[in-house]
Amino acid sequence: SPQPRKILDSEAIELLLKEGHVVICSGGGGVPVTEDGAGSEAVIDKDLAAALLAEQINADGLVILTDADAVYENWGTPQQRAIRRATPDELAPFAKADGSMGPKVTAVSGYVRSRGKPAWIGALSRIEETLAGEAGTCISL
Repeated sequence: SPQPRKILDSEAIELLLKEGHVVICSGGGGVPVTEDGAGSEAVIDKDLAAALLAEQINADGLVILTDADAVYENWGTPQQRAIRRATPDELAPFAKADGSMGPKVTAVSGYVRSRGKPAWIGALSRIEETLAGEAGTCISL
């Protein structure tokens, strides 16, 4: 997936959010568009697009929801252990992970480094616990 460079409608999205609306945007397989019409066929990674949008609208945090309830050390082994809190540097080895967790770790780590604000990775079914630090993984500096 190519790296997203800009969310063209971020100002409109930010305005709608400030007015109290729930905005569904930057979803899976985002469609790349250009202002000049020159481009290529591609699918933009949803996690990287979400992180870029969060940066552009100066969000207070970023939450990436997935099936897994956290980032795991030793995933799929008897020694697997949920990582509840970590810095982007501590999660760097997981950015290269196979499957869907690698792009999520890359996206939240970039957001945290860029904005200095926290991000979370967790399961949709446990969003409240994730934000409370009882589930999921919180990434911060």
